[in-house]
Amino acid sequence: MNYYYSYSTPVGQLEIQADENAVTRIAYSSYPNQAIYKETPLIKKAFQQIEEYFARKRTTFDLPLNPEGTPFQKKVWTVLTTIPYGETWSYKQVAEAAGNPKACRAVGMANNRNPISIIVPCHRVIGSNGKLVGYGGGLPAKEYLLNLEKEKKRNKHKKRSHTTSFLQSIINSTDMRAENLFGTLLLSLSAISLDQ
Repeated sequence: MNYYYSYSTPVGQLEIQADENAVTRIAYSSYPNQAIYKETPLIKKAFQQIEEYFARKRTTFDLPLNPEGTPFQKKVWTVLTTIPYGETWSYKQVAEAAGNPKACRAVGMANNRNPISIIVPCHRVIGSNGKLVGYGGGLPAKEYLLNLEKEKKRNKHKKRSHTTSFLQSIINSTDMRAENLFGTLLLSLSAISLDQ
């Protein structure tokens, strides 16, 4: 049995669809189907992770997925999930990662047919000239998602840079004894892992 539920997000209404075992669709528009309108535990979990993503508390997703598509499309969608958070790839890079460097156009079609928006991050694919190209939720939504990710990544690098400078100042301190240095470094590393 298939179920779906609709939620409001910063980029508009999202409809999440799932069967008993996996998320099958996340889209910006309603999709005519035989599914029952019901918020199942899996659909609720998917939306919770999406909310965490929008709150900049999540960079990856941990959900069972079962998108419907051809073997090639599924291969491309799997590659999309490997594009690091906060980065963009061109269609050519996706084609190369999918093992078929000349299939840029086919990759574009598979990207266009991605049924699981945001979690399978087709928004991270841009034109070879660096420009934003089509997106199911519209270019403003794509731009919003990319800016959200880049801002989080930028802030994370700032924290790491600050922490690295702090650790370097501890190491450069000449009046610290070796055992005190080790203890201070352990405390600092604990603070870093809590920051993540």
